[in-house]
Amino acid sequence: MRRDVFQAIADPIRRDIIELLAIETLSVNKVVEKFEISRPAISKHLKILNECGIIDFNKVGRERLCLIQPKKLIPAFLWIKQYNKLWEDRIDSFENYLNKVQTEKNNKDE
Repeated sequence: MRRDVFQAIADPIRRDIIELLAIETLSVNKVVEKFEISRPAISKHLKILNECGIIDFNKVGRERLCLIQPKKLIPAFLWIKQYNKLWEDRIDSFENYLNKVQTEKNNKDE
């Protein structure tokens, strides 16, 4: 099955794993310790992240280290970025509406 970055970030556990590995390189065992789900479940998430190219494994002795490949996240970043202006405009509009309502309420209370 061909996987892409959007499949990787679709799951909250995988997003949490990406966030952890963005901070530091961890062994598979250390990743498992960070979650309250089973080792096989974490292994499945790591496998999907690897298939998407977001992480690579590096065997050091008996441990497998999980290495983040941040460049593989660029397509998702670019896709999300195109909606940034849209959401900023909507949030600003909502903030202006709330300020207007608050001002009208304050004027009625006087």
